[in-house]
Amino acid sequence: MKKFFSLLLVVGSTVLVSDELKAQSKDVVDIAIGSPAHTTLVAAVKAADLVATLKSAGPFTVFAPTNDAFSALPAGTVESLLKPENKAALSGILTYHVVAGNLKAADVVAAIKKGNGKAEVTTVAGGKLTLSLDGGKVKITDAKGRSGHVTAADLTGSNGVVHVVDQVLLPK
Repeated sequence: MKKFFSLLLVVGSTVLVSDELKAQSKDVVDIAIGSPAHTTLVAAVKAADLVATLKSAGPFTVFAPTNDAFSALPAGTVESLLKPENKAALSGILTYHVVAGNLKAADVVAAIKKGNGKAEVTTVAGGKLTLSLDGGKVKITDAKGRSGHVTAADLTGSNGVVHVVDQVLLPK
């Protein structure tokens, strides 16, 4: 009986480790693809030809706007950005949502506290995002002064981390 429970424990542990490895074998793009709340983001990443870049080694920290965040943009904005002739503008907006490195929520909060309530990060597009705390949530302010919040954090992939945001962030 003792051997049976030991075997069961080993098999159970193997299944848990296997599931964890499967989750970590997904990269930041796969995380977005697997989310029904990010279909617009996925379409935009494909239209901007950024899939291969975001599937590379990284690490990347992606602030991933939801479909609702894209829907809040002025009417016609998303459709216009998805046109081939606007690929450069779309790429600039999308890469403004990406920071080089693996910034977990705890790292972000620590940086905000160290910065006396604010932390600034540089995006791969070369722009700045200002991070602060607002009612216990991480608030992100873009270069245009628009703010959104992280609504889900630390979705960890093989090449970085995704934080879900409720606002499309815009560079200058």
